[in-house]
Amino acid sequence: MTDFMMDVKRGAMGIAIDQILKYVDKDREKNLLNMVDVTQKIAGNMFLPESYDGARELIRENGKWMQYVNRLLDELHPNVLKMTALNLGYQSAYLGTKTIRESREKYQCNVPWLILMDPTSACNLHCTGCWAAEYGHKLNLSFEDLDRIVTQGKELGIYFYMYTGGEPLVRKADLIRLCEKHRECYFVAFTNATLVDDEFCKDLVRVGNFSLTLSIEGFEEANDGRRGKGAFQKTLAAMDLLRSYGLLFGTSICYTRNNVEVVTSDDFLDLLVEHGCRYSWYFHYMPVGNEASTELLPTVEQRKYMYHRVREIRAKEGGKPIFVMDFQNDGEYVGGCIAGGRNYMHINANGDVEPCVFIHYSGANIKEKSLIECLQQPLFMAYREGQPFNDNHLRPCPMLENPELLEAMVSWSGAHSTDLQSPQTSEDLCHKCRPYADAWKPVAEELWENEPHSEESYKNYMDPEKKVIPKEVFRKADGYAEK
Repeated sequence: MTDFMMDVKRGAMGIAIDQILKYVDKDREKNLLNMVDVTQKIAGNMFLPESYDGARELIRENGKWMQYVNRLLDELHPNVLKMTALNLGYQSAYLGTKTIRESREKYQCNVPWLILMDPTSACNLHCTGCWAAEYGHKLNLSFEDLDRIVTQGKELGIYFYMYTGGEPLVRKADLIRLCEKHRECYFVAFTNATLVDDEFCKDLVRVGNFSLTLSIEGFEEANDGRRGKGAFQKTLAAMDLLRSYGLLFGTSICYTRNNVEVVTSDDFLDLLVEHGCRYSWYFHYMPVGNEASTELLPTVEQRKYMYHRVREIRAKEGGKPIFVMDFQNDGEYVGGCIAGGRNYMHINANGDVEPCVFIHYSGANIKEKSLIECLQQPLFMAYREGQPFNDNHLRPCPMLENPELLEAMVSWSGAHSTDLQSPQTSEDLCHKCRPYADAWKPVAEELWENEPHSEESYKNYMDPEKKVIPKEVFRKADGYAEK
């Protein structure tokens, strides 16, 4: 598709979204059903027919999740609504997905749907146990670096970009510039929220294609114990400010042995909803770094609790009016591990291109190579051949649940540790994860066998003739099918 035709189609979609938003209050059910019809005409068989039927049923029933949608329509700024639908929906989920599939075939490597990158390793806080701090505080991706990544990414079909750090909002002026230059992309920053102010909120409303995910660890005592005195109240104040401007935001929560029950409690979720939070992303604690403690890993019973609790929170009936995701226990919905460029990758502030934000090994640097060359590095090719690392998607990760596989891939690929302060061998990291993997395995197998789960699963359809990694790299592990 030519750039001209892309612009024409994007313009037509923008007009359609404007019309729907303009008339949605006159007959909300009718116009939302029209939006589903328009989406089906454009996206066609990209999504299963039952997905469209499910959306129509949700609208007609006017239950918990329709009320959630109504609040979004009532409370978010119109430009935020439009740009989110246009960029995250049409440009990234529809047009981007089509282009990405073509790029994967063309270049014979993984091409991600989103790129996570660190504009800086600098941070205005000093949180206990923060893995990002291990990179040091003087590293940066320049504006030119970030711009080049996005420009090359768009050529491959990638229109969704996330920032972590460090504290990305230390560079908020540059991040707004990127939003202005790349109007068809959508951006999200993981932030400690302390640098959110009125001027920045005005910029977020103006560009419309940039939202925030605020980090929080629990109630005041637990949160401030890790992030410093006053951090909790500053986070709530930032939520209230973002809400007052009609901005979309959520939270990022790392759950550990010490906080798992609290951060999923009714009281805590009620607090988030009260302050305008629309979603929460739960991240399982990872023992990354030489000084990381395995004692913070959730127990087997706690992880089993998380599996059930997250599904309870977001159930069609009951639960809470906030969308929650648990990346370690929701593998069934994405076909297991999505790292290594399969659906996402990470670029640290030094430019090292890593498979995952928690996998600090790399064989390519974005300051020295093009994006496609970085995606074709040996470690990423090993990920491509090995995925899914386990047919039980409650054991998706090649580090936490299948550590022998990460150790083998790093060894075969020659990737190096990207921790510039205290390099960690893959053998040491994987050795730390082995007891957890062994303890979780029987529980995961029982859940996978007895609990309902999505029948759709990621399948590795690589042509055997095109594989370059010796089979012995992937040592036979129970539950892992050699490709």
